[in-house]
Amino acid sequence: MPLALTGGSGFVGQAVLDILAERNLPAEALVRRATDHQHARVEWVMGDLHDTRALGHLVAGTRAVIHIAGLTNTPDPRDFAEANVAGTANVLSAARQAGVKRFVFVSSLSAREPQLSAYGASKAEAEKLVEQSGLDWTIVRPPGVYGPRDVDYFEMFRTAKLGFVPLPPGGASSIIHVHDLARLLVDLVDAQPALVSKRMFEPDDAREGGWSHKELADAIGEAVGRRVFAPHLPRAVLQGAAGIDRLLRGPKARLTQDRVGYMCHPNWVSRSDRKVPETIWQPRIPGDVGLKATAAWYKREGWL
Repeated sequence: MPLALTGGSGFVGQAVLDILAERNLPAEALVRRATDHQHARVEWVMGDLHDTRALGHLVAGTRAVIHIAGLTNTPDPRDFAEANVAGTANVLSAARQAGVKRFVFVSSLSAREPQLSAYGASKAEAEKLVEQSGLDWTIVRPPGVYGPRDVDYFEMFRTAKLGFVPLPPGGASSIIHVHDLARLLVDLVDAQPALVSKRMFEPDDAREGGWSHKELADAIGEAVGRRVFAPHLPRAVLQGAAGIDRLLRGPKARLTQDRVGYMCHPNWVSRSDRKVPETIWQPRIPGDVGLKATAAWYKREGWL
């Protein structure tokens, strides 16, 4: 029986499809637009998280759902609840109606501090729906996810190439390569229930204590072959920069006021008490190695 996957055309979703292709596993993938991803055993289901007919088709005859799709950035914070809360409710409803029991949900570390951002609040609310669903669920709260196809960390690589990486106020965060995260999501589907059922995990690249903002900026600079100037900017400056980004890029702005809210929090390090059991999964890509490989991918694809 295939796996059902939402967000099949997204950054993480495409990486999950890569893993499924490597393992020759079939999947049903929900996408909002046509994709050229090469996977012989995927059936593409056109639709979104509010298309009940598409969701019903997606989950019918599948053995588990990996729910990745969601909104991570928007100029209007009110959009987060519609996409991440109502959308998750719709996927859960479709799974229950189809008799699918296993449900792996991709949340975010930002859900730990829902008061800091509308995005984090929406993910925290979606987690509650999953926990109350009656399904055999596992919640994954990834830290910063980077790797090929990513557009968010790419901003740091792009400015690092110019020798400058602006940082939020001092703090630290964990990171994870998208291929490691994708492998985890697939591994969780058939993992021993006693170890993963009704559990929440915060995976990372195994770097104890995470990366200080300065360390991460230096590592990205090294990955692109530049020494970088990486000043810590006060919240007010970042808020002003978000306003400028909105003026310049409109709805495609990467820095929003909502993002500034959680960027300025000092601790986004994955918690050791929510570590994935080593018998199920361990990260394979150290941060410094993954950052260099990601920079090489950006160069090959003409992004840098």
